[in-house]
Order: sequence, then structure tokens, then C-alpha cells
Amino acid sequence: MLGLLLSRLVKSGTLTVVGPNGRKRIYGQGAPAITMCLHDRRVATEIALRPELKLGEAYMDGRLTVENGDIADLVDLLIANLEAQGEPTVMKFAGGIRRLLRRLAQFNPAGRAQRNVAHHYDLSGELYDLFLDEDRQYSCAYFETPDETLEDAQTAKKRHIAAKLHLDRQGLKVLDIGSGWGGLALDLACDCGASVLGVTLSREQLARARDRARKAGLSQRCSFELRDYRALTGKFDRIVSVGMFEHVGVPHYRAFFAKLRDLLADDGVALIHTIGRLHGPGASNPWITKYIFPGGYTPALSEVLPAIEREGLMTTDVETLRLHYAYTLRAWRERFRANWDKAAAIYDERFCRMWDFYLGAMEVCFRRQGLVVFQIQVTKAIDALPVMRDYMVDDERSMRFAGTDRMPQATKAA
Repeated sequence: MLGLLLSRLVKSGTLTVVGPNGRKRIYGQGAPAITMCLHDRRVATEIALRPELKLGEAYMDGRLTVENGDIADLVDLLIANLEAQGEPTVMKFAGGIRRLLRRLAQFNPAGRAQRNVAHHYDLSGELYDLFLDEDRQYSCAYFETPDETLEDAQTAKKRHIAAKLHLDRQGLKVLDIGSGWGGLALDLACDCGASVLGVTLSREQLARARDRARKAGLSQRCSFELRDYRALTGKFDRIVSVGMFEHVGVPHYRAFFAKLRDLLADDGVALIHTIGRLHGPGASNPWITKYIFPGGYTPALSEVLPAIEREGLMTTDVETLRLHYAYTLRAWRERFRANWDKAAAIYDERFCRMWDFYLGAMEVCFRRQGLVVFQIQVTKAIDALPVMRDYMVDDERSMRFAGTDRMPQATKAA
């Protein structure tokens, strides 16, 4: 079954498959040339029947290994051919079922949302120190050039977001929904003079963020709470959410923007930074859902903008960040692989292979499968912002942000 699937799929590049008995079969031709080794008799059938789930599981379990490359190279070869040849029938059928059931899969009431967050973000803090920048920015960075350092690109991301929030006066009340380990909130308080409340559902992130605020002497201006966004009250001049909207779920989009509308001051500005998809609504990858982000989903703009409109808000700016997350994931994976032994000491080899597959496969998807990042600016009042978009560029180029003296360049990478 796997041989039939691969013979129809692989036309560009060469894939050599070595079975458990040592027998080799070759599919396609030309470069790149990758070798996939299967180590038991059942794994080929499992991958043929459920490739989007079982390929990653087989690699995690050591039942599949890769030679003449690594797992990301194998995924890249397969996806490149998938894009050229179209989805095989088995994948179309499985995708159709997932799309039918996606609203159930993305049903994230408060209790389930906290369990989903804990599954990923309450892992050992030592793990994240192995591959993130010092500020622990765990979202898409903003690269001026593909070879810029991760640290500079993450600072640029925070600066870019701050410019879009238009923090034009001291003492603005800012809400950070999904504040992570606190890096953005602390910088907004320190460098922009804002009064910031960050909320998270991760206990590990909360403890780290509060400790950072205390050590920086910012606890009076920057506080953090373990709260679901649905439980918040009050009014805020600015609301920002980075890398959290992917966990909301389609059934909750209107509720999310209704709450944002209620929390936002009449002349306020909100900025949503989220992974998204270019090719219309879809369904989450089953391996990512099972092992990395349960309840998660990357939306199309056509799913988000109607919810904004129906809750009486205005979309004042949309930017699509292309390739920036591919560059970010590449940097994370390089750092993780360099610290593989340390990660294995914290967890085990299977966990390392799982994380390696996650980072590598996601980089390929951001390069080839229409995954991007959307930054969506929202207001309640038509005159809440300057009428010329130049203020974003002016603020960004004049802002010495996150304690750095390095100013952004005049142009940005795609």
C-alpha cells in the first residue's frame, strides 16, 4: 500500500525506502535523494493508511529513521511532491472527516482551554531555554534578512507590534492576552511607559513572568494573572494578543471579539498576532493536535474578519508576514538539535524526536503549504488612529525598544 502511494506521489527527487528485511525500493528521480528506513513490518501499512499522523509517530518511536538527510528533508520532499501532484485519495478522505468534525475538536471552554495550554506550555522551563531567545519569545519573529540573529528578530517583532499599538502617551492601560513568559508586557511597561496586565493559563509562565517583573522593579506597572480572557472585566486603552488566538477555536471567535469589544476603550486599539492559512478554511493536522497543540487551529482570514465585523469592531489594518515563521522555526530547530543531549536528559530520546519532527515539519509547512502570520489591527472608533499609516513606520523607526540601541533598517524582508 505504501509503495503504491509513493509511486503515485513522488515524481521530483528520489526517495529510497528500505524495508525491515533490507529490501530497497526507489521512487522518483533526481535531487534531492533521501533514504527512509522502516524497522518493522506494520509501519508501512500504518503510514499508508494515515500518513499525516503515522509518519510523525513512526519517527518518534524510532520505527522510521532517515539517511542522507534528516526528518525535515523527508517531509520537505513529500510535501513538495504533494503540492505538485495533489493529495492522494486517502488524505482527501481523512481531511474531509476532520473538517466535518473540526468544530467539536476546537470546542475550548475555559476548563478545557487551560488543560490544552498546560499540555504544551507547562513543560519544563529548562526545555524552552534550550532553543528560544533569552526573552523566551515563543512566537514568530520579524526578520529584516533571513540570516538576522534570532535575538534581533524577536526584538524587532516586539517593536513592530508596539508601533501598531500606537502607544502615543504615557500611562496607557494595556492588556496582554496570552502573555507567555512576560517579555512583551515588560517591554511595553519599561520602554513605552504603559500600565500592563498580562493574563495566561500556564502556571509555569505565570511564575516566570511575575519573577521577571519583580527583578526588573516593574511589579507596580506590570502585573500578571492566571485568568481566562472570558473572565476579564474593566476597560483598556490597548489590547494585544500574540500567539494566543490559535488556541481560541472557531466556535469561540465571536465570543472572543465580543469580549475584546467590551474590554476595549472607545478610542482604544487592539492588535491580534496569529498564525493563519492562505488557502481558506481547513482542519488541524492530526499529529500536531495529538502531540503538540490540542484544541489548536490556524484560521483563514475569511473565518476571522466576519467575527470582527459582527461584533461591531473595525479592522483598520491587516499585514501578512510571509516566511518569517519559517526563519524562526529554522533558528529554533538549529538550537534544539545543538542541545539534543540536554533535552534528552530533561525528558528522553522519544521526546527529542517528537520535538525535532514538530519544529522541522512546521518549518516546511510555512515554506510550502500556505501557513503565514496575520497581524490584525482592530478599533471601535473610526478616528482612533491617525488617518495616514505612516505613524506605524515612524514609531517603529524612532523607538529604542527592549533596551537595545540598535535601530531598525529602512526595509524589511518579505
